[in-house]
Amino acid sequence: MLDKLNIVQQKFNEVSDLIIQPNIISDQKRYVSLNKDYKELGLIIEKKKLYEELLLNIKEAEDICKNEKDKEMIEMASDELSEAKKKISNLEEEIKFLLIPKDPDDSKNVVIELRAGTGGDEASIFAGDLFRMYTKFCEGRGWKVSLVDANSGTSGGYKEIIFEVSGKDDIYGMLKFESGVHRVQRVPQTETQGRVHTSAATVMVLPEAEEFDVEINMNDVRIDYFCSSGPGGQSVNTTYSAVRLTHTPTGIVAQCQDQKSQHKNKDKALKVLRSRLYELELNKKLEADSLKRNSMVSSGDRSAKIRTYNYPQGRVTDHRIGLTLYDLQNIVNGDIQKIVDELKLVQNSEMLKNSEEVF
Repeated sequence: MLDKLNIVQQKFNEVSDLIIQPNIISDQKRYVSLNKDYKELGLIIEKKKLYEELLLNIKEAEDICKNEKDKEMIEMASDELSEAKKKISNLEEEIKFLLIPKDPDDSKNVVIELRAGTGGDEASIFAGDLFRMYTKFCEGRGWKVSLVDANSGTSGGYKEIIFEVSGKDDIYGMLKFESGVHRVQRVPQTETQGRVHTSAATVMVLPEAEEFDVEINMNDVRIDYFCSSGPGGQSVNTTYSAVRLTHTPTGIVAQCQDQKSQHKNKDKALKVLRSRLYELELNKKLEADSLKRNSMVSSGDRSAKIRTYNYPQGRVTDHRIGLTLYDLQNIVNGDIQKIVDELKLVQNSEMLKNSEEVF
């Protein structure tokens, strides 16, 4: 373990030297990448210092137990030795997880797209419930939620809604497991005979691509301006403030009509377009990465049914890891942290088991 940590220390020292070089600071893409490495390696270096302290404590306690004749001193050293060995065992597990190669996209902001699936009006209402659930979860973590585009359902909710989530922490790393088909089982508001119906909505979580992640040739983009049909008042609906971008080579379309400013709508639509193009490359990478492809919590297949919200029984089941929680009301009110933690734990355990380059 110490040999691996010494290699990390060497890498950390190299990054520390590079990050203050003028030619690196002037190269924005390289600087951002190295700054990210510096922070991540710094966390491991903190654990390394603690690990070395515990190794020293163990050696000192063992020396006392071997050479000391005072029974009271030996007893104290024995207790310290037992405690230090327990701590170092737990610390080694922490370090193993920290040494797993991190997904570089985990720290990115995200664009989330929710679409009503099978179930008609009830599916739109459910998509609205999911939007509320994610909004509450994100706001609870201090993240900013910003609407990009929405197409309301005829009886409430949304046929489609797209929004951005930005802030600190690993936003994509936290929300990427939400991609897939979410299913709800409940009596719809429109049901007169009290029968339970099954409806679905699709969730897509895209890492928000930076300009240096995806270079878009604007000559390949057709820009259309139109009147907004969403909320926002008369000035929005009577001016050509809404923007639709079509990437000609791929046929990918992105639009935004949330802002009164045409310029702001264009910027938001460009972010979505960039993220969708980035997703194309990301999916190619996932296809080529057998470790991720074989993971039971992989979010590569958009059509995969990942979770069921059963209202009559008050339960939520995540089908990928067989997790069932009888806490539906709190979960739909934004308390999805336990599900996220369990999914991350399973993925980390799988990566730890399969990562031969680390261990």
